[in-house]
Amino acid sequence: MEVIMNKITELTCIRCPIGCQITVTQDETGKVIDIKGNSCPNGYKYAGNEVVNPTRIVTSTVRVEGGELPVVSVKTAGDIPKGRMMDCMREIDKANVKAPVAIGDVIISNCLGLGVNIVATRNVDATL
Repeated sequence: MEVIMNKITELTCIRCPIGCQITVTQDETGKVIDIKGNSCPNGYKYAGNEVVNPTRIVTSTVRVEGGELPVVSVKTAGDIPKGRMMDCMREIDKANVKAPVAIGDVIISNCLGLGVNIVATRNVDATL
């Protein structure tokens, strides 16, 4: 008789400050069959995605030419695959912008062809 084992993954949710301890059970095909321990729907969604297709928001800075600050903070406008984070960081590292920069300005469009823009998260005025 063949024994089929479910895979159990325990993780800490990173979607809010609560940090729920979540247990995800997958069947032998990798399909999520149970999620326990989340306090909200965001935790449920995060846990299910994390074991099948983990994604992250990337935050960094980009150099600013002629600005009151030398850099502007940026982030991905949406999640990207976790395995592409370092590729994304290399693209961000190559970028620079001219002041002024406004919150929400697209700094890199469609980064890595993933359909996610890199956007400014603060204002940087031009120097006088």
